Amino acid sequence: MDNTVGSLDQFQRSVIIGCLLGDGYIRQIPGRRDAFLEINHSFSQHEYVDWKYLVLSNISGNAPKKRKGSEGRVAYRFYTKQNPEITDLMKLWYVNKMKTIPLDIELNSISLAVWYMDDGSKCSESDFYLNTQQFDLSSQIILIKKLREMGLSAKLNKDKKYRRIRFLKSSIPELKRIIHKHIIPSMEYKLIHDPVETTRRSPVFLKEKRTG
Repeated sequence: MDNTVGSLDQFQRSVIIGCLLGDGYIRQIPGRRDAFLEINHSFSQHEYVDWKYLVLSNISGNAPKKRKGSEGRVAYRFYTKQNPEITDLMKLWYVNKMKTIPLDIELNSISLAVWYMDDGSKCSESDFYLNTQQFDLSSQIILIKKLREMGLSAKLNKDKKYRRIRFLKSSIPELKRIIHKHIIPSMEYKLIHDPVETTRRSPVFLKEKRTG
């Protein structure tokens, strides 16, 4: 993995924040100066991974590849190159090698949309969740406060022995309004109650949104 001096624009940084809230992980090889971001999803979400790869193309290494996991699972992942800005994010987001939420995290519509595409789920038209079980209680409280600053009311919901964030029914229309324009076609099922098959647009759709 080669180093790169490629810098991040605001859109890319927002996407990375959304990834860190969800399934993205920052890693650093011992002895190397800078860290890199790993994007890893189920192969069924390959369009979403390709979307992220296109967003981060100026700092990414090889194209996404399939990876066989346990119990027949197939993942699809890529890594960015080592980057000083990602190293800075690692210092903010990791405590004792555990991902945690910075007190000064800044959420916007892009990072929230990516977070929802990563870890959002919908059980019914009135039950929308963010699966935040990986974070400790203090981190989840910070996230609820940040969502409130965006005009979204949410609370912690017990999921077996862990907690996750559940949006109050009154905030669901506002949640959809904020993130809908950033949701890529293959992930729209997470917002639609009765999804119907529609023509899917290619990942180039992403670049058009960035500049539009």
